[in-house]
Amino acid sequence: MSKQTYSVCFCCRRRFKLAVSEAPQEIKSLFSRYSENGVMTVNHLHNFLVNEQKEDKSTVEDAQILIDSLRHLNVFHKSGINLEGFFKFLFGDLNPPLSPKLGVHQDMNCPLSHYFIYTGHNSYLTGNQLTSDCSEIPIIHALEKAVRVIELDIWPNSSKDNVDVLHGGTMTSPVELIKCLKSIKEYAFSASEYPVVITLEDHLTADLQAKTAEMITTTFGDMLFLPDPGCFKELPSPGSLKKHIMISTKPPKEYDEAKLAMDEPQKSTYSGDEEAWGKEVPSLKHHIESEKYNDSDNGDNSDDKEEDDDISESHKFDAPEYKRLIAIHAGKPKGGLTAALKVDPNKVRRLSLSEPELEKAVIKYGEAILRFTQKNMLRIYPKGTRINSSNYNPLIAWTYGAQMVAFNMQGYGRSLWLMQGMFRANGGCGYVKKPDFLVKSAPNGKVFDPKAKLLIKKTLKVTVYMGEGWYYDFKHTHFDQFSPPDFYVRIGIAGVEGDTVMKKTKTLEDNWIPAWNEVFEFPLTVPELALLRIEVHEYDMSEKDDFGGQTCLPVWELKEGIRSVPLYSREGIKYSSVKLLMHFQFVSP
Repeated sequence: MSKQTYSVCFCCRRRFKLAVSEAPQEIKSLFSRYSENGVMTVNHLHNFLVNEQKEDKSTVEDAQILIDSLRHLNVFHKSGINLEGFFKFLFGDLNPPLSPKLGVHQDMNCPLSHYFIYTGHNSYLTGNQLTSDCSEIPIIHALEKAVRVIELDIWPNSSKDNVDVLHGGTMTSPVELIKCLKSIKEYAFSASEYPVVITLEDHLTADLQAKTAEMITTTFGDMLFLPDPGCFKELPSPGSLKKHIMISTKPPKEYDEAKLAMDEPQKSTYSGDEEAWGKEVPSLKHHIESEKYNDSDNGDNSDDKEEDDDISESHKFDAPEYKRLIAIHAGKPKGGLTAALKVDPNKVRRLSLSEPELEKAVIKYGEAILRFTQKNMLRIYPKGTRINSSNYNPLIAWTYGAQMVAFNMQGYGRSLWLMQGMFRANGGCGYVKKPDFLVKSAPNGKVFDPKAKLLIKKTLKVTVYMGEGWYYDFKHTHFDQFSPPDFYVRIGIAGVEGDTVMKKTKTLEDNWIPAWNEVFEFPLTVPELALLRIEVHEYDMSEKDDFGGQTCLPVWELKEGIRSVPLYSREGIKYSSVKLLMHFQFVSP
């Protein structure tokens, strides 16, 4: 692979020298420091892991395993590895930015309200919110990615004698509830052993509620968590609910009183991707400046919005066997958000707010939301005008303690990349423990303020050395018909408003193996909620820039040192070869 030829026209061709993957100068210097006579021994490598990679628990045995993994390559010396071998290790799969050894390492014995939970919205839809098919397949795909909250909208079928799952008031085709339940049973714990919560949007008659209860109990059997009568004073822990399925819903209404407001046409604000790789994630500051809260305003006409229910009074259930299944009670009491966010010391519940409702509520009720989510569950869902199944900025909800930030898992783009980045943490189990400041108040009784100007806790220093793999994972004319690609990297932080920023490298022309060697610094006031965003794009002078890969990483789990960072497609599928070589360092102020 020394030269590459591009056709300009039928009689003219351009030839380009193809770069060879070569270790950056800093890596050459490190090799010289930790080697003798051009050979890095197992003891040299161990010292490098401890001193430079900050792997304090690394052993000589670990270093030997790494050296042994390179034996099949022509980079091995009887006493150790040469520079090429050292470079291949650093840029290889055994040197990731997040440690697979960590696994599920957070305390999983706290109440469910103490965790961010990987949550789906309209989990049965294959595409847009109006005309796509309903199917059990998206549910399976979500569970295989460790999504822990599955939403099902349940309606009577056309003959009114069975239960379907569909997006009511739209042209979506239904799928039988029993198919969805059987798929959940089979795949619920394929990626994580921690509990799955099924949120039901119920539009059933009493007899079909009873039929649904029978289907759920028969399908799940011992997997189904059946709560004691009444509401919890404190939610159980994910650790105590391993391989269990929980049901969460609000007290049902009669079918003939079901929400049919969706029949009214809705205007979509979607105008297509502004760039080839997707629209930029809006910031909390943008929302706050564009919204003025009105307590009587319901926020939007979303089909998913919970109606006001007087949950302070006992509800009459015509199907008691259905009521018995509900582990997490949901509902919005009468009296607006003041009443909805009131914390009851004797019971816990789940409140749902639409995306625009939350954006407005944080202006006036931010402190109340934070106190509510210390004990109770808050679910946020997309506004009804997202008919293309797009998503929103999840950081707004997370910084106010919302546990269930419901996303359209088929809505690929930057917002979903942030969601995927958050749940790469804690072993990818679908549960990430909230920082302590979101689950308890300070000694003076105050709660965390996401909008406050805080002191810098640490600075993340990132070096982007180089990238490779596009030559193998893309067609050679994918980015440009007439020359090799011109890559650049966008890198930044998604977090609280004061930490959020995006920067970019220079563009390197005509190079399949770009070596940027650029350093970036990101001061962090709340590193516990910071996600590192990384995107690669190919500059196009005449059209929109092309997408070349992305990833998002939880900053609090980043491994320091030089790391090989694999990149993912727009849909979140890991590329076979595309990766970046980067250096991460945390610097105290």
